[in-house]
Amino acid sequence: MKKSELYFYTINYPKYEESLARLEIRYLFGREPQDKHIFSDFYIPTSRSAFIKECISVIYSGGSLEDIVHQIERDKLQYDNFKVRYVKHEDDTVAYEERLKADSAVGYVIIGEAKLHDPDIVLGITHVNGRWIFGEYEKNNMEWQSREVKPYNYSNALGVRTGRALVNLAAAHNSDCRLVDPCCGIGTVVMEAQSMGLSVKGFEINPLIGENAKKNLEYFGFRDVITIGDMHYIKENFDTAIVDLPYGLFNPTTLETQVAIMKTARRISDRAIIVTMENMDEHIRAAGFDIVDRCFVTKGKFTRYISICK
Repeated sequence: MKKSELYFYTINYPKYEESLARLEIRYLFGREPQDKHIFSDFYIPTSRSAFIKECISVIYSGGSLEDIVHQIERDKLQYDNFKVRYVKHEDDTVAYEERLKADSAVGYVIIGEAKLHDPDIVLGITHVNGRWIFGEYEKNNMEWQSREVKPYNYSNALGVRTGRALVNLAAAHNSDCRLVDPCCGIGTVVMEAQSMGLSVKGFEINPLIGENAKKNLEYFGFRDVITIGDMHYIKENFDTAIVDLPYGLFNPTTLETQVAIMKTARRISDRAIIVTMENMDEHIRAAGFDIVDRCFVTKGKFTRYISICK
């Protein structure tokens, strides 16, 4: 089989995470999606982002379903223990009966045995932008969801989806980057970075929270890379700091403390992803950063402002 040179991704997000999702997709794929799907000429694992649903590694495309069927027959495409799945996306206008017809027509001409339950490979077909596409199908394995419920958690902690997106904003395609979370709390960002195979360290000044973060990492099988101590004593340098500024829910926090954290983040990192509970542009710039991108996440009464800084 020829190597795919085109990949079709479906995307999904709740309204309150739209700003974050669209920015993350832009950092991963190099452009912002116009709809809840995107084509790419390079591959990104579907489970890299909580906002990617599915992927078709395109083998054939055509103006009609018959074009796809003809190409499969021409190449004598062969799979063992396969299943064909129609991939419905948000802008799809294909009727249910036609979707069933597509599954059947494609499956019929593939050489090999079909296996509807627990197949060895799933093949996807769909209609998008006036054309039909067909290829190998991959679904987000949602492995990250298992970390939504941690042994130790706090109501104000970053959610896994947000933490995962922050890591993607920080790393994008640089698998060699070194990340730091200098106010790591219960360790969400540290765990999501490790789950992607990235180099990361965490620091937490509160001994109780730091110990709980270590227990969370151990519970999920991650390496303990968390230091309990004051971030202002960090001597290393990192590519990007991911900073969820404390805002005084459990411990008193002053503006002076928040500004000091941002200044230290500037000292120890080339870039920073700074998360605040209010607009702090003036103070971010005063700490020595330029804000190059931004988004937000709103849920209930809370809005998290996310600034990408250099």
